Amino acid sequence: MNILCDEVEHLPGEASAAPTAMKTSNDNPAWEQPVYFPEWHEVLALEPLDAVVRARHKAAVIAYLWHCKKAHEKASIAGAKRYLDAGGQDGAQSTFARTGLRWFFVTYRQRHASDPASHPLAVASLAPKPMLIPPGTPPWEVKLIRKIRLRGFLWNTEQTYRSWINRFAAMIAPATPDQGGPTQVRDFLTQLAVQKVSASTQRQALNALVFYFSEVEQKDLGDLGEYRRARRGPRIPVVLSRNELDRLFGQLHDTWLLMAQLQYGSGLRITELVELRVQSLDLDRNRVLVFGGKGDKDRATVLAKQLVPRLRARLDRLKDLFAQDRQNNAPPVWLPRGLERKYPAAGAQWQWQWLFPMMDWSLDPQTGIIRRHHVLDGSFQRVIKLAAQNAGIDKRVTPHVMRHYVERLTMWSSDGFCSENGAAIAA
Repeated sequence: MNILCDEVEHLPGEASAAPTAMKTSNDNPAWEQPVYFPEWHEVLALEPLDAVVRARHKAAVIAYLWHCKKAHEKASIAGAKRYLDAGGQDGAQSTFARTGLRWFFVTYRQRHASDPASHPLAVASLAPKPMLIPPGTPPWEVKLIRKIRLRGFLWNTEQTYRSWINRFAAMIAPATPDQGGPTQVRDFLTQLAVQKVSASTQRQALNALVFYFSEVEQKDLGDLGEYRRARRGPRIPVVLSRNELDRLFGQLHDTWLLMAQLQYGSGLRITELVELRVQSLDLDRNRVLVFGGKGDKDRATVLAKQLVPRLRARLDRLKDLFAQDRQNNAPPVWLPRGLERKYPAAGAQWQWQWLFPMMDWSLDPQTGIIRRHHVLDGSFQRVIKLAAQNAGIDKRVTPHVMRHYVERLTMWSSDGFCSENGAAIAA
């Protein structure tokens, strides 16, 4: 069954692909069928596209999916047509939106087509294939990807480094990054400072460039000399009062509430929170164990006693999900630091399962395996932002704000994690 209209036949980036309108469901009822493409972000990152085009596609797809979420409807060809017709966008923005959504639906069809196994629950039982470097990727970027994967860097690190080197390539075009040197690097860093990026952002770009030239191209940048450095001025952290925390938690429910209270009570970074596994909980000793945290360091932190019964109940529910995955012969969950290669069966063991897993399986961008992943940090960030808005909190609230509050706490109680005012996590 062809679920895409004729006007999305051309791939994005083709010169002949003109932004034409998509047909409605009146022409083909199949276009009302929902499109399930949770791995689109990882697929887009691997497409051999210009960085600007990739960013436009990403913005267009995110805007449409956010519209679907607010409208309580699933993504579909007909829904995208209605969204574009009602968007009120003119000129270039309308063209970008149509081109980005065309890429979304065309790529979905190419990856899933009419195969009845297109649902992740069916695909996951197939033999996993490694994620290949897309054809058409520039030779310098191919070398970068291979070196990053040889060094065993995290997927997020790979995406960050590739993004920075692509931005560097765009600045020095028509030259390529392998033709660059200290002068171009110095100019690029100065340009970032002129654009008022933060000091940490400029350092991140510098680290990516140093890695590329020293590890990939085997070039010594030497002393970069004088370049304009981004300055970090004094910043006042956003801190929530006890009343604001109560209002924030009052807008959360079920798993999201448990995640927020666990992060608040244990002082976890957002990546540490979403990557918790069953073995990360030491409920008898009221501890949370963080493995491979910032700087690849392990640490132990506290666990509020009020959360222990709810966490035990959650583990009981997760055992049912775990048993279902094993019955469906699900691929093992992702393992860090080469453990997946050394102990290939460990990911199918109970203690390695995610504490906050996604309900559906998704594509692992590093290996191409479709399996169960943990809740995405972006999803949790959006939930906290929306909860703060609904609670009427007139501050910029992110999950990290709760770490700021934890850093100010001065008193521990035998019943939980308390503040200087005696505020504790509600049971």
